Amino acid sequence: MERKYAVGSLVYDGNIYDGMNTEIADLPFYSRWLEKKKDGRILELCCGTGRLTIPLAKEGYNIVGVDNSVTMLEQAQIKADEIDASIKFIESDMRFLDLPEVYDTIFIPFNSIHHLYDNQDFFRVMTNVKKNLKKDGYFLFDCFNPNIKYIVQSETEEKIIAEYVTKDGREVIIKQTMVYESNTQINRIKWHYFINGEFDSAQNMDMRMFFPQELDQYLNTCGFEILHKFGGFNEETFDNTSEKQILVCKNN
Repeated sequence: MERKYAVGSLVYDGNIYDGMNTEIADLPFYSRWLEKKKDGRILELCCGTGRLTIPLAKEGYNIVGVDNSVTMLEQAQIKADEIDASIKFIESDMRFLDLPEVYDTIFIPFNSIHHLYDNQDFFRVMTNVKKNLKKDGYFLFDCFNPNIKYIVQSETEEKIIAEYVTKDGREVIIKQTMVYESNTQINRIKWHYFINGEFDSAQNMDMRMFFPQELDQYLNTCGFEILHKFGGFNEETFDNTSEKQILVCKNN
């Protein structure tokens, strides 16, 4: 039986998502690495509303976007049509991905692997990536480097993480609370949404933490060679102070 991600429905509201996620600091990094196989086929998993998909298509990349949210893909298609970008969008959960094509590069941006809550889901996704990635093809993704001190401190407070107005005119404030489960490595995050000045709902945004040595071992076990692990999108050296784990892998 398919297990659902523990993410609230408002998280998948295209206008609310786009209003919050305007940052594209990761775009130059992904573009730089996709350039190495620019004439090849590219697959983006967890593409959302096309935050990266659309500008990469404008740069000339032959890119396909996959997401498990219909509403997100509808928003992505509207945005692509506005600029006459020809992009194929596919509705699929990456755990159950079944595509006939193989790709030169596959990437999972924006911390999306944190929504793979157990090892079975993680290894299922890695199997699907390998199945759809050419030999010697690149597999790229980014995620957080767990900071236990930050998590513990954040458990004691409710803080505002976003304030903005959506494209369809809603005033949104999001307050965050979290509790970390050490036995599951899941950070149980709740986003408390206030719409137009009134409390709307509390939405789950749970994230499974992947520790550096654990993640490296999993990738090696799955047959990926880690070419680089960076600590930031400017390809900073990964070290104890890094907020991010940014992986460039090759399919052996």
